[in-house]
Amino acid sequence: MGIVVCTADLLPEHLERLKAAGHEVRLSGDTDLMSMTSLLSDADALICMLTDAIGPLVLDTTPRLKIIANVAVGVENIDVPAALARGTVVTNTPNVLTESTADHTFALLLAAARRIPEADQTVRNGEFPPWGLQQHLTGLDVHGKTLGIVGLGRIGAAVARRGKGFGMSLLYHSRTRRPVLENELGIQLVSFQELLAQSDVVCVHVPATTETHHIFDAAAFARMKSTAILVNVARGAVVDEVALVAALQEGAIAGAGLDVFEHEPAVHPGLLELREHVVLAPHLGSATEDTRRAMGDMAIDNVLAVLGGKPPLTPVSAS
Repeated sequence: MGIVVCTADLLPEHLERLKAAGHEVRLSGDTDLMSMTSLLSDADALICMLTDAIGPLVLDTTPRLKIIANVAVGVENIDVPAALARGTVVTNTPNVLTESTADHTFALLLAAARRIPEADQTVRNGEFPPWGLQQHLTGLDVHGKTLGIVGLGRIGAAVARRGKGFGMSLLYHSRTRRPVLENELGIQLVSFQELLAQSDVVCVHVPATTETHHIFDAAAFARMKSTAILVNVARGAVVDEVALVAALQEGAIAGAGLDVFEHEPAVHPGLLELREHVVLAPHLGSATEDTRRAMGDMAIDNVLAVLGGKPPLTPVSAS
């Protein structure tokens, strides 16, 4: 019925769903521009990942392409206006990864505050520091502290609920006020500058846009508490990594839990040298078996709907 190109590493069960619906499936783990355009020249659908750049050069060679199904929430890798102008639907995979990403956010928060990676490595090295009031690897409390959330969307709200469970005071800064969540969680809307100054932990949950690029810069870190921890599971470009390294080295802030990096898979070498209260993860926010399976299912659902002449489940608009 149709030709579906997959650059995303879908599970066998996902591929079987496409084949069972009568579609030809072409697999490619190579996102080289020439390879991609060759595969897409007669394709009806593309299932891709956040690391696949889909711009005019690719779109110009895909006259039959009806849908681009991005296996991610963000779609900054796709020129959405250009795709829509060509009549190509763009979809993403929201909702299904909210709770897993919120869990991961709190895991990074706790690991950085309590120095879990450092402690693990100490034990594996055959060292076991004696107990004492000034024991090596003493960490920072999380319960009862102030949690500041930048971006109170689905994931930010899920993190706020976890913070409430830890008895934390909750602050947020967002382009949209969330009165229902304010009433539900007792979370308070404040300015970005006030959030930085008051928070013991700052969690970032905003998309990568021109407005959010490097909002965490040297000035932002200077406003934060010297005992504060930054947790970023959003997009790497939100944080100026040069400024972050300097802030950590100079003690302007106490620590960081990072799941994303500005130039990933490359990581700023200064971050790699830091150990105390610093935890680094390779973009694992949605990386649970259940969630990744659900993301693949949602992408397949969108493709099958569009190729079957029906509206997509999770369309992305040009705005």
